[in-house]
Amino acid sequence: MASSTTTLLLYTNQTLSSSFINSSLVAKPSQLFLQGRRNQSFKVSCNANNSGEHDKNLEGVDRRNVLLGLGGLYGAANLAPLATAAPIPAPDLKSCSRATITNGPEVPYSCCPSIPEDLDKVPYYKFPSMTKLRIRPPAHAVDEEYIAKYNLATSRMRELDKDPKDPRGFKQQANVHCAYCNGAYKIDGKELQVHESWLFFPFHRWYLYFYERILGSLIDDPTFALPYWNWDNPKGMRLPPMFDVPGSSIYDARRNPHVRCGTIIDLGSYGNETKTTELQTMTNNLTHMYRQMITNAPCPLLFFGKPYRLGTAPKPGAGTIENIPHTPVHIWTGTVLGSKLENGDTSFGENMGNFYSAGLDPVFYCHHGNVDRMWNEWKQIGGKRRDLTDKDWLNSEFFFYDENRNPWRVRVRDCLDSKKMGYDYAPMPTPWRNFKPTRKTTTGKVNTGSLPPVSQVFPLTKLDRAISFSINRPTSSRTQKEKNEQEEILTFNCVKYDDREYIRFDVFLNSDKTVNANELDKVEFSGSYTSLPHVHANHNSSPEGISFELAITELLEDIGLEDEKTIAVTVVPKAGGETISIEGAEIKLVAC
Repeated sequence: MASSTTTLLLYTNQTLSSSFINSSLVAKPSQLFLQGRRNQSFKVSCNANNSGEHDKNLEGVDRRNVLLGLGGLYGAANLAPLATAAPIPAPDLKSCSRATITNGPEVPYSCCPSIPEDLDKVPYYKFPSMTKLRIRPPAHAVDEEYIAKYNLATSRMRELDKDPKDPRGFKQQANVHCAYCNGAYKIDGKELQVHESWLFFPFHRWYLYFYERILGSLIDDPTFALPYWNWDNPKGMRLPPMFDVPGSSIYDARRNPHVRCGTIIDLGSYGNETKTTELQTMTNNLTHMYRQMITNAPCPLLFFGKPYRLGTAPKPGAGTIENIPHTPVHIWTGTVLGSKLENGDTSFGENMGNFYSAGLDPVFYCHHGNVDRMWNEWKQIGGKRRDLTDKDWLNSEFFFYDENRNPWRVRVRDCLDSKKMGYDYAPMPTPWRNFKPTRKTTTGKVNTGSLPPVSQVFPLTKLDRAISFSINRPTSSRTQKEKNEQEEILTFNCVKYDDREYIRFDVFLNSDKTVNANELDKVEFSGSYTSLPHVHANHNSSPEGISFELAITELLEDIGLEDEKTIAVTVVPKAGGETISIEGAEIKLVAC
């Protein structure tokens, strides 16, 4: 396999022939694994919470329907004693309240949608008949005709803002994200939050679905499809040019100035400029993509995020793609925290850098188009990469208005196949599939005897500097059969931080504090944790800790540590380290 830098140059310095694209870039992902001994059968599952994960009785009694019989359509949200294990219901619109700007005051306007006359009779959505799939194109490759059509549709959506009660208006559509993500809705007495859990992918898929249909209806084109920001390909690692035209309907003045003029995006952005070359930034980007899509996501719950059920606290833990690159793209695009906006107000990261305002930037929907595309791409890789079967996930619900101003309830289980929803993505090369890091920082094994054991480092009250420690593995010299049955997971337990701040830290295996944290295309780089500022009640940091999990079976093979009982781990803070505390770290085996 070519080195990562060589592979990258193929994409940046030459025109790709169709034969090269077909054979090298869009080959079946399973071929990457079948060549290696690790993935001869690749039976891996990382279901840390096995409750219902393999429950195949999807047509069984929906526990929420039982609750509905007791309390009306939206009454289930208030039945705490019966809500200890159930899907998240559609929000109670009648109890929607003011949202709060992350790290700031209340949003100065209401993000709540208008309430339908027959709220208790809102039906489940049924897909309309279709004759042709809507094909979402890569934003950097669209033609002038498409750009004109997209601008016209967005302009007409903005015109609908004249009627603040029209749910199809641009601001009302942006408010959907504000309400679901900044504390306007309460479920079981707790704020509803669709981020940092297994609701992340399905919520945003439904959100874009209705947004796209509204745009198409406004220009009488049922085939109109949103573009996707192809940031996983070097050709798309810039703000798509059509969004950088002042005065157009898809331009947003509230963006960080560095996004202009073709600047290469940093898919690991944490609010500060990374001091590397453009080539190294692109290299790091593809490394992030390989780690998040392949190394660290061999099984559903690592990819989708942790279970979020009625009666539990929100934000149990993000999946790989939500963590990186989703969050860093928001951070990279939004204004600098604390800077001045055009009206003189202090910036809280608007627009893209704060959840309440993210939908006010049209590029938000383009960004999430590619996030949604990653769901499709991940399932194509194979192995255990498939949709969850937990009924609490499948039966969780959201509320939306369609292009005809009709209200609907939608379920997660109805959005698993984008083609059945009427859309697909125009194919583009995915160079990250072949971007497995091969360079090593060190030869051999780091002397773990010179490092403090994990028990002496944790609990850690603040991550204000790089830390290194040694940690024991539960077993060593595992057979391929054992690897297929159990994934080895490095887990950081009860990670707490001020979630009003940008957060990022990187993790390396078999390295010490001298590691170059700006060059991520090394086999020792395990992954990163990031967090976009979130709203929280009373403006306090989150009292609940999260567990951060990294799949390391592949890394141990690549580094040559399979037979070692003790390995070295280094954690490097990039942002918010002063507020980060970690209760402990461990390595565990997670069975299928």
